[in-house]
Amino acid sequence: MSETGDQFAGVSARNTKHSPRIDDELEHETQGMFKAERATRAEEWRQVEPEAEGDPDIDADPDGTLVGGTPVGMDADAVVRRAELARWLDRADYPNDGPGLVEAALDHRAPDAVVDELRRLPEGQTFERIGDVVRALGYPTET
Repeated sequence: MSETGDQFAGVSARNTKHSPRIDDELEHETQGMFKAERATRAEEWRQVEPEAEGDPDIDADPDGTLVGGTPVGMDADAVVRRAELARWLDRADYPNDGPGLVEAALDHRAPDAVVDELRRLPEGQTFERIGDVVRALGYPTET
C-alpha cells in the first residue's frame, strides 16, 4: 500500500478515535435519525419536550442576531454594546473605579473602542458590576 497524505490508498476517510467496527456501529445507531428526520428513541422520557401552546416566543427578534430578543427598555444596539463591554471585563475586575476598569480591559486586550468607552466613565465613582458601568455611560437598561 502506498501512503497519500494522512491516509493510505484505498481506505475511506474514517474517524481515528475508534476502530472501523465501532464507526460502523455508531453509523448504524444514527442512521434511523437521518432517514426519519426525527428522534428515534424508544423511551419516551428521552424525547425532547415540545413547546407548549402558551409558552412565550423564545426569539422576539427573529430577524436579528440576539437569541431571546431584547429586554424591555433596551434596544438591540444597547444590548450589543453592553455585551461587548461585559465580554472584556471579568467578575474579578469588580468592584473598581473607571481607571481600574480601563486597566483591566487593557490587561484582557480589549479593542480600542471598548477601552475608549470605559475612559468616559466618571471619576471618583466605584462600580460594582457591569450594570453600574452601562448606566454611568448613559446606555438604556432593562426596566
